[in-house]
Amino acid sequence: MKVDLTKYIEEHCFNFDNAYCEDADNQLIYQECVLPLVAETFKGAKTTCFAYGQTGSGKTFTMMGTSSGEVPGLYLLAAYDIIQYLNMYTDLTLYLSFYEIYCGKLFDLLNDRAPVQCREDGKQIVNIVNLTEVEVDNVESIMETLQVGMSLRASGCTGANAESSRSHAIMQMVLKHNGRLYSKISFIDLAGSERGADTMHTDKQTKLDGAEINKSLLALKECIRALDLDKKHTPFRGSKLTQVLKDSFIGNSKTTMIANISPASNCSEHTLNTLRYADRVKELKKDGTLASRQSKA
Repeated sequence: MKVDLTKYIEEHCFNFDNAYCEDADNQLIYQECVLPLVAETFKGAKTTCFAYGQTGSGKTFTMMGTSSGEVPGLYLLAAYDIIQYLNMYTDLTLYLSFYEIYCGKLFDLLNDRAPVQCREDGKQIVNIVNLTEVEVDNVESIMETLQVGMSLRASGCTGANAESSRSHAIMQMVLKHNGRLYSKISFIDLAGSERGADTMHTDKQTKLDGAEINKSLLALKECIRALDLDKKHTPFRGSKLTQVLKDSFIGNSKTTMIANISPASNCSEHTLNTLRYADRVKELKKDGTLASRQSKA
């Protein structure tokens, strides 16, 4: 509203590589957004696909599909093509790991949520110590492994959604050549971004979860801003999320961000925040030292 209480419509303009309506299925989004990443992974690049958006906007559905498997998510659709490529590259071995970041701590979802540590070695490469890696060579074994991990993921009730993901879930498929890292592809289902108003009627733990989620998402934004402004220091250690995502933003890497938004009119504030965030990621400069990236709405 204006100062004299008359209503007006504020227009915002955003440009993205692709935009999809509610009729678009996961198969279409996969073909246009994620399939090119799979091809790059087998060329030696470190690739990342992550979904960002408010609680209840469909991030987990996009990434994981339905629990019954009737509607496959991007994880599963990628698995089919990765196995096909793997059969062509007989000298490569595929390993799968699945972990979550909950309240600033890392938990291995393939080892009964055992805590794991994130550390940097002398070459400033981020390693997750004691993370379970399962060797997979077919789609069935990938599906079984993911089902185990998804059943252990932290979720809770918020003011915005009856069952909301309260953690960032990271599924990595690592390609190794003679035991050495060749490349990897990561799929990240980020926890829902929220306002404080959405947690007003919830318990203390849910409020703490929300604060930690927003802190990590802000840290991700700060890292993007630092890279964009060519600052000498990029605050990757601002949160565990940015620490494990470090190699998605430097070196030979390609990143796709999927911004999920709700069509509901009462979510317009969330929608604008999501679009601004995605627009910020997309505008990151492209030069020889930074990754190429694209955004989808």
